[in-house]
Amino acid sequence: MIDKNAKIYVAGHRGLVGSAIYKNLQEKGYTNLVGRTHAELDLLDGVAVKRFFDEERPEYVILAAAYVGGILANSRYRADFIYRNLQIQQNVIGESFRHGVKKLVFLGSTCIYPRDAEQPMREEALLTSPLEYTNEPYAIAKIAGLKMCESFNLQYGTNYIAVMPTNLYGPNDNFHLENSHVLPAMMRKILLAKGLREGDWAMIRRDLDRRPVEGVDGSAEAKAIEAVLNKYGIYADRVELWGTGRPLREFLWSEEMADATVFVMERVDFKDTFQPGDKDIRNCHINIGTGKELTIAQLADLIRRTVGFEGEIRFDPSKPDGTMRKLTDVSKLHRLGWHHRVEIEEGVKRLYEWYRRERDAPSSVAGSGNRD
Repeated sequence: MIDKNAKIYVAGHRGLVGSAIYKNLQEKGYTNLVGRTHAELDLLDGVAVKRFFDEERPEYVILAAAYVGGILANSRYRADFIYRNLQIQQNVIGESFRHGVKKLVFLGSTCIYPRDAEQPMREEALLTSPLEYTNEPYAIAKIAGLKMCESFNLQYGTNYIAVMPTNLYGPNDNFHLENSHVLPAMMRKILLAKGLREGDWAMIRRDLDRRPVEGVDGSAEAKAIEAVLNKYGIYADRVELWGTGRPLREFLWSEEMADATVFVMERVDFKDTFQPGDKDIRNCHINIGTGKELTIAQLADLIRRTVGFEGEIRFDPSKPDGTMRKLTDVSKLHRLGWHHRVEIEEGVKRLYEWYRRERDAPSSVAGSGNRD
């Protein structure tokens, strides 16, 4: 086990997963945690990252920082997704090696797998056929990260573990109407549509004060607010969502991802990620997920019922679906000793309650929120 006083650097400690990991470590009694906001440390700046490692000398590193987004953002900002993520990984993993970090856990994504990978997706499916086009730059960056960890281990005997989480959701999620992942964006759209349907302008204005949309906040005229919400498919009688609703997705509560990550840091070493005697050591990463799935349409209906929106959910098949199915095979994770506990119905309810509390709390109490 790891000394509870060991210095642990959580890169991305304010994000969805990083904040949950930081909290999980605190709850487990770790007392020497280090985190830096983007304003305090730009991970794209190699000189700044080196200076940080020179000064702090962390013994363990959890790399949860990344440039992320949904289908539209991945399609629109392709250069940013590959360049920024490669740079973050190069800087943090490189300085971890140069400073003798005892163990590093790198967080990737299950989008690393081929578009047409056999379901559920086993770790061995990596690099066996083409990727999904819409998120190819991000996926390639994450593949490079896990291969960097694997390669350092094989050449230098380091102990860097790469974990590939499925779709995540939870406290401190990004609820941006365009650039966030599917579940939080869908929840916010349905919540705002409920506000329009019920004429609850006080709620709508609080929401937009916390997270303005295209510069429109709660002080704007009702007409301007309706116009910007309509642009994102939010109406009093319906919510319009991209695609057909048929793709299947797996979702994991972010606090459980944090628990799995800390479990791996504490109990899993590189030697545990492959079979003894393997001639070619590869695919040493670990899928993190539930092994369960539902359609986007089923998810939308679950959120609609949880929120209490009585309008219609309408899908636009002219818009892309993305990969039709992305179910992880979590048998390696189960063999290593970790299982999920929070099912999607409970998780959606928890997120809905968290979002309402965070939105309605005084500005000095709530988190910083996300700016659309």
